[in-house]
Amino acid sequence: MIKVGIVGARGFSVVGAMKAMPNDVEITAMCDLDETCLERAKNELNLADNQCFRIYDDMIEKADIDAVVISTPMQCHVPQAITALQAGKHVMCEVTAAVSMDELWWLIENVEKSGKIYMYAENYCYMPSVQLVRQLVKKGFFGEIYYGEGEYTHDCTSLRNWHGKTGWRTYWQMGTRGAFYPTHSLGPVMQCFEGDRIASIACFSSGNHNPYGLRNDDVSQVMCQLASGKLVKIRVDTISPRPHNMTYYQIQGTKGCYEAPRGLGDVAKIAVATDDNPGGYNEWRPLSDFNDFLPERYKSGAGANAGHGGGDYYIVADFIEAIKSGVQPELDVYKAAEWTSVALLSQLSVTNGGRIMEVPNFRKNMPWEEKIIKL
Repeated sequence: MIKVGIVGARGFSVVGAMKAMPNDVEITAMCDLDETCLERAKNELNLADNQCFRIYDDMIEKADIDAVVISTPMQCHVPQAITALQAGKHVMCEVTAAVSMDELWWLIENVEKSGKIYMYAENYCYMPSVQLVRQLVKKGFFGEIYYGEGEYTHDCTSLRNWHGKTGWRTYWQMGTRGAFYPTHSLGPVMQCFEGDRIASIACFSSGNHNPYGLRNDDVSQVMCQLASGKLVKIRVDTISPRPHNMTYYQIQGTKGCYEAPRGLGDVAKIAVATDDNPGGYNEWRPLSDFNDFLPERYKSGAGANAGHGGGDYYIVADFIEAIKSGVQPELDVYKAAEWTSVALLSQLSVTNGGRIMEVPNFRKNMPWEEKIIKL
């Protein structure tokens, strides 16, 4: 039985998944500054007073836990992850992984030194439609993939304040320039380019036209050149007045393409050439026609009641399995660093007229000399 502590109210998103695994995992501690969150934990998780904490270090030192789920504001992620790793705890951390390039180096070094599991909680990678498309990519339906797009359009301006006070998002998200929050868009697309990596990025913006006094550009577009020479485009837009569409993806290959729905009755769709229909790339077909190719565990319906289309269930399942096996998960610290670095380097790029920024080759035992930003 793996005992887990959760820090941050956002962590309630994984509670349902953990409760569905009663023989594998138990939530034994909760930490949050907000007393109402702790009262909720007592009621929903049946926790005692001595299992609820307002101070994170107290939970790490006093609670009976093997692992921590970090669901706090993004500027807390690395300090809290390092504290847990140094105390011998496994970590699953919400996005983004860090708020500076130095923090990425610190995080990697501590994961490697600790030998503990670190999982990046990019749950959009686990959505059923994303997993289905990934299976179709692996089976060659689209031929060789050479282009991808991801978009996160989510008006977050109402989240700037919290209980009448200026909230952390005002500074750490909408107070920075560039694509500060790219991994919901980037992760699912990059999984279609298995074995490849982002080698360089350039970020461009439409400028600043919002009435809120926020520093973030209204629209940020990041062009990612992969090591193979292939191309990925990412849009991050949390200010523009428009309907939410946080899961738009597109991939293009030599035999066809996939597009996520745009809204107003649109559906996920693919167009592909096949042996019996060489011109099939000219006609859209609903992605649901290919549901037989879903990974078997998705067909079981185990995660049906979990958030993000079941994604929250399967990401927890993989975290628990990684702890049991002692093998780092697919969404490890190196992917976390690569995808997060796009946000951090995009800030430098956009403030320097779209300058091309080289992305470090994040990997195990990376030489000290490569832990730099090249200008």
